[in-house]
Amino acid sequence: EVTLVESGGGLVQPGGSLHLSCAASGFTFSAAPMLWVRQAPGKGLEWVASISWGGSGRYYADSVRDRFTISRDNAKSTLYLQLNSLKTEDTAIYYCRKGVWSDYTGSSEGTQVTVSS
Repeated sequence: EVTLVESGGGLVQPGGSLHLSCAASGFTFSAAPMLWVRQAPGKGLEWVASISWGGSGRYYADSVRDRFTISRDNAKSTLYLQLNSLKTEDTAIYYCRKGVWSDYTGSSEGTQVTVSS
């Protein structure tokens, strides 16, 4: 069973930074592409970033490119998302998922990111 546990969210002022983590288990993490998605209040799920199994391929939504960085540590079965220059519109619950945007699995509680002055 795919198990994903996100952490690292919180309340931050505009322009601030956060570092999200996602601990994965129940599958061969080192062989799986991974992604981050988010859901803002009253909106649908939005793709944020993806990373290939080895980490060499990284892809970002236009809304976060040059501000967010996705990375992974296969030895620790952990996925990361560094959030810099945060904006109020980045406020959302952030989830990690196994797979690619068109075909992903996993369920989790996510971690709340709130950007507010």
